[in-house]
Amino acid sequence: MSTVRSSLSDENRDTTAEALQGALVDLIDLSLVGKQAHWNVYGRNFRSLHLQLDDIVTSARNAADTVAERAIAIGVSADGRAATIADNTSMPKIREGQIADSEVVTLFIEAYTSIIGRMRERIAATESADPVSQDILIGITAELEKQSWMFQAELS
Repeated sequence: MSTVRSSLSDENRDTTAEALQGALVDLIDLSLVGKQAHWNVYGRNFRSLHLQLDDIVTSARNAADTVAERAIAIGVSADGRAATIADNTSMPKIREGQIADSEVVTLFIEAYTSIIGRMRERIAATESADPVSQDILIGITAELEKQSWMFQAELS
């Protein structure tokens, strides 16, 4: 039971909570995969990818915080526990050990394609349920699409 009361109906709050929780899981896992790649990337483009991955981690962590705080503001708990992320993520898996720069680029293109698709579903789900949360999801998705574009440009 939350001590925060929302102006949303129970149905709209539940719809929005589901969208925000899904986004939170994706964003936390994106930050974790980004850091894993940051530590283990090698190859000709090591330095630029190493720095780019730090930017991704920072952006994903900031977005996750925004999403979690919005969930709390509408009267639901945010769940960023490791077990929750592991059980609910649909991010592509990153393999253990060193990973070539070209593999990192491919992995992140796949990850962004997947996350952006789910974020667009959440945007649609919150359109009438909670336009404020929808606006937050739209802004985060715009940033994810920018990052996706930058990875795709590396393959051109």
